[in-house]
Amino acid sequence: MPGFVAGHHASEDCVIPLAPLLANSGVKHIQRSAVGLDADARLLSLDDGSTLNYDVLSVNSEAVQDRPKIEQMMPGAREHALFVRPIEVFGVLWPQVVALSQSRALRVAVVGGSTIGIELACAVAHRLQGASVTLLTGDAAVAADYPPAVQTRVVRALRDRHITMLRESACGVSTGEVCLGSGAHLACDVPLITVGAQAPTWLQGSGLALDEKGFIAVNRFQCSVSHAQVFAAGDVSGGPDRQPIRSDADGARAGPSLAHNLRAVLAGVQASHQAPPARAMHLLSTGDKSAIAGWGNWSGQGRWAGWLKDRIDQGPVKKYSRPAPA
Repeated sequence: MPGFVAGHHASEDCVIPLAPLLANSGVKHIQRSAVGLDADARLLSLDDGSTLNYDVLSVNSEAVQDRPKIEQMMPGAREHALFVRPIEVFGVLWPQVVALSQSRALRVAVVGGSTIGIELACAVAHRLQGASVTLLTGDAAVAADYPPAVQTRVVRALRDRHITMLRESACGVSTGEVCLGSGAHLACDVPLITVGAQAPTWLQGSGLALDEKGFIAVNRFQCSVSHAQVFAAGDVSGGPDRQPIRSDADGARAGPSLAHNLRAVLAGVQASHQAPPARAMHLLSTGDKSAIAGWGNWSGQGRWAGWLKDRIDQGPVKKYSRPAPA
């Protein structure tokens, strides 16, 4: 997404066409959305009124931005703000913002200081030349989840790009401004909402054990702690054994382990725990094809890190955009 926002990638570079990938795979593709689940009956309800019975269920949907809940936190957000999820909708609306920026300098507020908020703020500053960009981090410091060396580089990168950092939360959105928790008002033409990653509402009442935020509680095998035939990975998984996910690369690491354990359950053998690496490199793009790299307490920065991040991000897209072998 940051590469698309910054103008380095077209929208078609960011997607994997499913039809050719699944053509020779034996997989039946149903382009519908889940709206309900009865885990005890092993029954999934779809948005067209149909249902699916399953022996094993694997859930890997992205977190959602619950607009009614965010509207309660920030009145006016549904009418005046641009939400980053679902990504498909954001991908259609962002070019309209770019077109608007051709006629006048825009004031953009990125609400949320997580990784995606930082990367989007840098991408916006790169793409919308002359724009005024403000990053609202809420109660947390910028890049609070990262080691001090990475935090220092992130703050410096934001300053170098003339991005204003405010340790403030947004409590309301109206035409031309964002109301801040302190009572101040921030002039803003385009509020980008990156906060509020919630669990899909259809998990409520499913019978599955959920964590305190409503995500599927899983064990170290990525299996539901209440229903052994249900697996979850990525954004939709939760519980104390879930590995933190700060980037697409983090989410991708769960794939091989999940596939292994799904095969084990289908074969009637014991699932196994495949521990994630003790250290993993984290890469934050800074908008201009550069990136900040972090590995434990070490950090680095430059176009080499941007090249590495792009290679990692584009790898699965290129790999799975090819037709499956017959």
